[in-house]
Amino acid sequence: MRDVSALLFDKDGTLVDFDRTWGPACGAAMRALAGDDAAALARLQTVSHYLPAEGRFLHTSPLVSGSSAHYGPLWAQALGRPATPDFLAEIDDLFAREGLAFLTPIGRPQATLAHLGSAGFVLGIVTNDAEDSARRQAEALGILPLLAAVHGYDSGFGSKPGPGMVAAFGTRFGLAPHTMAVIGDSAHDLAAARGAGARFIAVRSGPAPIDDLLSEADLVVDSIDDLPRLLERERSSPERENAV
Repeated sequence: MRDVSALLFDKDGTLVDFDRTWGPACGAAMRALAGDDAAALARLQTVSHYLPAEGRFLHTSPLVSGSSAHYGPLWAQALGRPATPDFLAEIDDLFAREGLAFLTPIGRPQATLAHLGSAGFVLGIVTNDAEDSARRQAEALGILPLLAAVHGYDSGFGSKPGPGMVAAFGTRFGLAPHTMAVIGDSAHDLAAARGAGARFIAVRSGPAPIDDLLSEADLVVDSIDDLPRLLERERSSPERENAV
């Protein structure tokens, strides 16, 4: 990890508390789409693995790691609507609005990313959220000025688990793959990192268990707030150390 110079953050479960943000936000989006049709709302909740009484998703939900390109067709079928680009855009617009309304950060992202930026790291976001939504949330968190780029599923580089958005970041800023590290909470993040030849830092702050990813990670942290201390230690030591 000593030669890593760029840190690419997943957003949901890494910078943003998934359950506290997207539990209520997605609930509101589903209610808006279903309107007065209680049966349609129930179908949306079922295909989304959503627990309405608790306002959260099971970790098996397609929304935990996927984009609207992944779960949008399921929602369209539940509503009896065609899965057109306009429908996916409607979902993205609802998510952007409601996600901002319920936005809850993990730890202190502004202070943490400011520290990492001052240490010389190039910072970015690689997320399966829409780019516009990710930018709005990054602005609300006070981290947008710290980011060199924000890549969403609709930025033109594909979505995770594909490596496109990670590889595009490297190409844009002239970075060798092994000098980039993806920080994330899911197998999609791991696959995107490895597919692009980048390092992977696993965070335990997401909504799903990641025990099966830990042996594949270059570093493991409880949250992004641990990164400044641990990366400084990694840079100063030849030995690979994990925070457990």
